Amino acid sequence: MIIVTGASGQLGRLVIEVLLKILPASEIVAAVRNPEKVADLAARGVQVRQADYDQPASLASAFKGADKLLLISASEVGRRVPQHRAVIDAAKAAGIGLLAYTSILHADTSPLPLAAEHKETESLIRASGLPAVILRNSWYTENYLAGIPAALKYGVLLGSAGAGKIASAARADYAEAAAAVLTQVNQAGRIYELAGDEAYTLDELAGEIAQQSGKAVAYQNLPESEFKAALLGAGLPDGLATLLAESDVGAAQGGLFDDSRQLSQLIGRPTTPLAELVRRALR
Repeated sequence: MIIVTGASGQLGRLVIEVLLKILPASEIVAAVRNPEKVADLAARGVQVRQADYDQPASLASAFKGADKLLLISASEVGRRVPQHRAVIDAAKAAGIGLLAYTSILHADTSPLPLAAEHKETESLIRASGLPAVILRNSWYTENYLAGIPAALKYGVLLGSAGAGKIASAARADYAEAAAAVLTQVNQAGRIYELAGDEAYTLDELAGEIAQQSGKAVAYQNLPESEFKAALLGAGLPDGLATLLAESDVGAAQGGLFDDSRQLSQLIGRPTTPLAELVRRALR
C-alpha cells in the first residue's frame, strides 16, 4: 500500500493519477487535511485518510498498514521543518518500508533560500534511519507559465534571473518520477537530481511566448526588490512574492540548472518540451 501526502494538491493529484494506471485503487491512499477535497478519488476506489501535518495523532492513524509513503513537501514556507518532522516520526513509528521525499534541486549546495528547509528535512530523514529516496525537483515550468497572461497584456515578461539557465520541467513529469520510485525496486538510498532536458533563459522563454502568440514580448530583468514589488502589485501575497523573487536571483546563480537528464531517464521518455508547455498555456 502506497500513501501520498498532500494528495489534494496539484502534484499529489497527478501522482495518484499515474499510480492508478499501475496499481489497483485499493492499494493507494490519499492522505489529506480535508478529505472532502478528494471525494472524487474516493469515488474511484482510492482510500482517503485524514492527515494533518500539525496533528501528529492523525498521521499515526493515516499511515497504518502502509508499505511506502510519498512526503510531498508542505506548502507553508517557514513551517515546513516541524511539519516534515511530524511526518517522518509517524512514518518511522508505522514501520514504513520506503519514504520518498520531494526536495529541491541540489538541496545541499543550492543558492536558493528555499533550499534551507529542504536540506534540513533531508538531514532529519537520514537521522531517522528510514529507508528513503530523495527526489530533488527543479522548478515547475508552470511557475513561469503563470506569467504569460500579464506578459501578453503588457508585452513584457518580468524577472530577476538574468541570463541564468533554468532546467525546469512540467509538474506532470515530476509526478511520473515520484510514481516510478514508489513502484520500482531498490530505490532506498538514492538521491535523484530531477530537471528538464532543455534549459532556457527567461529571455528565451519570452521569445517562445512571442513566437507562438504572434505578439511582441520581451524579457525585462529587474533587481530583486523591484521584481518583488511588481509581484505584489499584481496581487501576490508577500510570502509568495518574496519566494519567487529570491528564487529568480538563485536561478541567475545557476540554482535551477542541471543537465544530468536523470528525470527523463527515470520516467523513460524525454521531459515535456518548453514549446509544448507554452502551446498548452496559450490555448
